[in-house]
Amino acid sequence: MLKRILILDDNLDVLDVLKEALSYEKFDVEITSNSQNIIDIAKTWQPNLLILDYKLTGPNGDDICRKIKSHPQLFDIPVIICSAYLNDYDLLSCGCDAVIAKPFGLDELMDKVNGLVYCN
Repeated sequence: MLKRILILDDNLDVLDVLKEALSYEKFDVEITSNSQNIIDIAKTWQPNLLILDYKLTGPNGDDICRKIKSHPQLFDIPVIICSAYLNDYDLLSCGCDAVIAKPFGLDELMDKVNGLVYCN
């Protein structure tokens, strides 16, 4: 069974690139640009990893991460936050498992994804 990755970003071009790259690496990928229903999608789809953009329309990625990490069904799902705005220390305080600074390369992304999906 393929490992599932749920990605939230409000930039559709970023979503398309990430979906294509991760699908090529044999992950089952679900994408959304709607931060309002991300908890419901995660509960229904049961991903092995979440990738959240930090700066979103609506709640930011760190707020969403806190909700995920405090949710009884979702708390153990690893979360990566992608950001061009804050340093790692600021974002790690929300409970995320990794931070990737934008812009990032696909090799860096795959290293973080594989480290969290296959080691947790």
